[in-house]
Amino acid sequence: MYFAEFFVILLDVGRHSLPKQRRNPSVYLVSALAPAAVFLAVKGDAGPVATIVDEEPVAAPAPAPVVEEQAVPCCVEVVAAPATGAQPALLTDPGSAEIASASLVSASRWRVVDPTLPAGVAPERGLQVRTILTARSISAEFPEINNIGGVRSDYLRWHPNGLALDVMIPNPSSQAGIALGNQIVAYVLGNAKRFGIQDAIWRGVYYTPGGARAGGYGHYDHVHVTTTGGGYPDGDEVYYR
Repeated sequence: MYFAEFFVILLDVGRHSLPKQRRNPSVYLVSALAPAAVFLAVKGDAGPVATIVDEEPVAAPAPAPVVEEQAVPCCVEVVAAPATGAQPALLTDPGSAEIASASLVSASRWRVVDPTLPAGVAPERGLQVRTILTARSISAEFPEINNIGGVRSDYLRWHPNGLALDVMIPNPSSQAGIALGNQIVAYVLGNAKRFGIQDAIWRGVYYTPGGARAGGYGHYDHVHVTTTGGGYPDGDEVYYR
């Protein structure tokens, strides 16, 4: 009996002690808020967490770098590596050795162009200086021309006074002949100021530096060229290209 009453009393004490423990909320509140506080501290601040020492916050020291930074030099000069192959030998010996004949080949390829115009196929007797310049230039530019007439008797003054040329065209009715005559007309008109060109006549067309007009002018086998003359030569003239 005494044992049964002691067990009942012990159970009764246990039932009354558990509610008393539940009535103390501080234990449960602290245990619930501690993880939340840690979570808010981690989410709210990504920096170092302050340490509480004597109730005053002290910042934790910054973590040491994992890898030590190495200093990079300010300026780097890139120097080409020296050639490892053999140096080329001199083409010619600067001493007493004779120069090989092969070294003179390139010199023979140089061509000196004379800036002066030699006499062409036109007889220059009686021609004026601008007419001579035109005749020589045509001969130099069109070597296929082998006949240029100059001074001759005529009822007009151009040929007798040395102001006109007759540039004879090989095969003048062929396509090649017509094309050659056209090129000569274009050439003298393109140099009208230098040659002193007054007019040119070819295949019925009368050409001037200011334009052309067609109809009834003949000249189907040669290009007639008239200059402004410039006076008769005295023998000391030099004609340039």
